[in-house]
Amino acid sequence: MSKKPLILGIESSCDETAASLVTENEQGTPVVLSNIISSQVDVHKEFGGVVPELAARSHMEKIDWIVQKAINESGCKIDEIDGIASTAGPGLVVCLSVGLSFGKAFAASLNKPFMAINHLEGHALSPKLNSNLDYPYLLLLISGGHSQYLMVQGLGNYKRLGTTIDDALGEAFDKTAKLLGIEFPGGPQIEILAKKGDPNKYDLPRPIINKGGCNLSFAGLKTAILKISKNIKNEQEKFDLAASFQKTIEEILYRKTIVAFNEFEKLSKPKKKIFVVAGGVAANKMIRSRLIHLCNEKNYQSIFPPINLCGDNAAMIAMVGLEKFKIKQFDNLNHPAKPRWSLDENAAFLKGAGVKI
Repeated sequence: MSKKPLILGIESSCDETAASLVTENEQGTPVVLSNIISSQVDVHKEFGGVVPELAARSHMEKIDWIVQKAINESGCKIDEIDGIASTAGPGLVVCLSVGLSFGKAFAASLNKPFMAINHLEGHALSPKLNSNLDYPYLLLLISGGHSQYLMVQGLGNYKRLGTTIDDALGEAFDKTAKLLGIEFPGGPQIEILAKKGDPNKYDLPRPIINKGGCNLSFAGLKTAILKISKNIKNEQEKFDLAASFQKTIEEILYRKTIVAFNEFEKLSKPKKKIFVVAGGVAANKMIRSRLIHLCNEKNYQSIFPPINLCGDNAAMIAMVGLEKFKIKQFDNLNHPAKPRWSLDENAAFLKGAGVKI
């Protein structure tokens, strides 16, 4: 029985310091041996958002023992590691540089291959950690920094079908939570408050819902929330606004996903219709339920990562590193941190005022 590759993954793109050891079984299915995540919520809470310099300092203080803990919990020894995979982008450059530099130094000290990983590719392939996933599939990637529909055709092979032209969905959740007086990070709390409110109380805008193909927009919705939040008089109205926001997001994603289904089928003519939802916002259970219902209507197989692997983590980074290791797709130790790094390098940049859709 040949030795299966053992990959150390390191993630530091924003405000989580994470490390993970991943290998695979005889069937080629990834096996997570350890997955350590250290959150910085307490560091940034008083500022109401992530402060890059503080995040980078926290990464530097923690990364050594986070990696050591991941190795210890895996039951493996350092010299058994076959390759090191670090997130190289996209993200906050001061944060990326910490994990990237640590990974390069670790690889150099062990004389092992190094792999620079696109954080978005980690999310895109994360369901492979708990599902047998066949290509091609349609991906909805929704997180704090990105909201995209992508056709996934294989490792490193992506075609973007649609993207946000302004704000990411996770950002819209966090900003709405802040306007409702919810402590950072408030996005996940919106779903909890929504269960106590009337989703039909406020008629909120659904930007570009009937145009723009698979593209998304959330800036106008945030502006509407800002105006209404100034006139909230009691807790129940806060719950009602949270419920109305949650319902509006569900409706936007429902409608846009139907458009994405049609585009995906036209471009790929898939034998099997698979829809994957990944990224931090994929942990929202009400969004999950609405999209699963849509998949049942349209005969799609719906796949989501486990809740604990929706947010930033190093297991998904190690898993992509494992895929790259198996085809000897290694990177040089001079690979730069890339704060902007698209999965589809050929896709047009669609963001900002005046964008034509």
